[in-house]
Amino acid sequence: MTPESLNVIALISGGKDSFFNLLHCIRHGHRIVALANLYPVVDDAKLIEEDLNSFMYQTVGHEVIPLYATATGLPLYRQPIRGGALHHERDYDYSSGERNDAPSKVDETESMLLLLQAIKARHPEANALCSGAILSTYQRTRVESIAVRLGLTPLAYLWKYPVLPPPANEAADEAQLLRDMAVAGLDARIIKVASAGLDEGHLWERVSSIEGVNRVKSALRKFGAAEGASLGEGGEFETLVLDGPSWLFKKSISIPEERRTVINEGGGSTWLMLRGAHLEDKSEDSDVDASPESSVRAPELLDSKFQSILDTISSIKEVENTNPSADRTSIEAEMQSVVSQIRELLSSSSLDAAQITNTTIILRNMADFPRINAEYGKLFTRPNPPSRVTISCGPLLPPGYNVMAFLIVPKSGVNSHRNGLHVQSRSYWAPANIGPYSQAIDISASAKADETGVRAIYIAGQIPLIPASMSLPPLSETSYAMQIDLSLQHLWRIGLEMKVQLWSSAVAYFAKSSSPDEMKRYAKAAGLAWKLAHGSPEDDEDDESELDPWDLKHNSQYASLGSSQENARAKLPDWSIFTLRQQNEPDSCIPPFFAAEVEELPRQSLVEWHAHVGLSKIEESSAEIVAWHTFVRTEKATLVYTTLAHVPSPDHGDGSWGDLQEELSASYASSVRALGLAPLAHFATPHLAYVEATSVTLLSSDVGDAGPSVPFATIPCHTLWSVGGERIKCVALYKMVLGQSQTD
Repeated sequence: MTPESLNVIALISGGKDSFFNLLHCIRHGHRIVALANLYPVVDDAKLIEEDLNSFMYQTVGHEVIPLYATATGLPLYRQPIRGGALHHERDYDYSSGERNDAPSKVDETESMLLLLQAIKARHPEANALCSGAILSTYQRTRVESIAVRLGLTPLAYLWKYPVLPPPANEAADEAQLLRDMAVAGLDARIIKVASAGLDEGHLWERVSSIEGVNRVKSALRKFGAAEGASLGEGGEFETLVLDGPSWLFKKSISIPEERRTVINEGGGSTWLMLRGAHLEDKSEDSDVDASPESSVRAPELLDSKFQSILDTISSIKEVENTNPSADRTSIEAEMQSVVSQIRELLSSSSLDAAQITNTTIILRNMADFPRINAEYGKLFTRPNPPSRVTISCGPLLPPGYNVMAFLIVPKSGVNSHRNGLHVQSRSYWAPANIGPYSQAIDISASAKADETGVRAIYIAGQIPLIPASMSLPPLSETSYAMQIDLSLQHLWRIGLEMKVQLWSSAVAYFAKSSSPDEMKRYAKAAGLAWKLAHGSPEDDEDDESELDPWDLKHNSQYASLGSSQENARAKLPDWSIFTLRQQNEPDSCIPPFFAAEVEELPRQSLVEWHAHVGLSKIEESSAEIVAWHTFVRTEKATLVYTTLAHVPSPDHGDGSWGDLQEELSASYASSVRALGLAPLAHFATPHLAYVEATSVTLLSSDVGDAGPSVPFATIPCHTLWSVGGERIKCVALYKMVLGQSQTD
């Protein structure tokens, strides 16, 4: 159960998903204060001819909706749908939409805003909004846009449900959602079909039953179903809920067979016109012993892979970590200055904030984060703000300065074809990002987008929040292991969603530990988890043998609904991208990893995972990892990501940045020559470095109005550790594009 009980407005369409998500809200201890529905304004004559087919809202069966108020005992509020689908983009950009009172000039999404405003006036205690989004980014981002504007926490517990762990000892099944609905007692009937696999004979099928699930899967399998087909996510069918568990439905809905009229709309679309719907009393013993906790299954927090990793690394006793805070100056004014400088730098390069890919924010005091976040958020007004990593480095920042920010922005004029993932709803899948940052941003990996199809994905730092509650796991002797494992699972799930095939490198940030020995144990545990998460090619053969292309096309036994070949074969890592030699040496294919001890992390978590770059659209046998160099070859260029761990020599001067830079450059040049690469044309400069600040004079004491000057993005750390638990002084990250004129 969540630490907080929310007062929820439940968006309902009459369909299975909105009601099942409502059941999950109750299962997590939230209170439903009202039902909300949007309906089409059309006369009966038009309804007989066609369904409205809204892009956003289910409209077929809307005439039954008023009965839900009495059936559930919950207040129901309805308003008509105004406008149409004016903005067809996947991610809803409210700021760019037309603001006009004329219905023809208003996107239908905004109808939801008017309805919810009216409900909030009646129920000022409402602070959350639930909807039935499963796979549709189009619908989810629109609900989130409205919810965030009204200060409502979006709840979408069904988001990515098909990829979540199945019940114990059961095989994964994309239709598990329907099976769980059946166990919960939800009675959902098919009232519209729009797929070559489903026809009039499937109308009124109880899809939330084992028999119904099997019939739908069998019919769709014959026509090569796409992702989500067995759940109706592609519009294959729509449903109407007639009944549910007695702790929600006090009465059931009945519609006589003779009042269900079949309407053939054409184009494969057939639906039921429903008349004569009425309420019926339920039997007194109807699921009398059932409860939300027993009948509504919440998927396990960890999938089998990461549960196995947790079992392996859970052997070190945790030591409590405390992080005192220092006095603060006017952090708002300081962050306003930082934001102003960012705007000026972007403007001088003919760029704007919408093009920022990733931001690293370093604070002196993590307690300042809410106020910094408010100022930082003013930079972004459009969907999919940059991904972000936030850490506190405490006293390692220059005196008098409380925040540093490093940005990654494509060069002006580069067509980066940017994609983003910004899930703001609570779910079981991964933590919600409610704020000015995205889970991931995807751009071209090359400085010239036309020279390589390889994509670079920048993922936000991942801390170990339980997605459904957005709280940290309970403290225990093995909390360190759970936190390492859970946050790494978040990184993996987001990476898979973004089709990442390979990481360039990764760091696990840890809050300041009580001793070097404790920090060493944490670093070794994280390093082991990183290795185990990568597995080996044999793991893929054991777990994914049914994904053979021939089987997917010809063998019905393996024709998994909801998994097109492209989606079914999403793997991380994707072993096919490596050369055969490296596939035979799987330990050599694990990207570089290190651990960094900083001061404090968001939400007082112990660990935060930061994968520097995820790479996708890599062709087979075109990637190779040599030492700490990651090569990705294309027809016109070779991308080289280098992670250089360095221990300065005993006589490395006075510990200044200049001396360290010379040693880094020499080490990098030596490494490049050893690999037989073209010599560098100029002094090698990393794009990011981590430095043990107690060993190196990191920042100049001469700071001006713009703050301390650093030669490149630099993160000061208390200590740095290798994957094997050895102390290191500096880690520098480089990117080189061979075959182009510049070195990044």
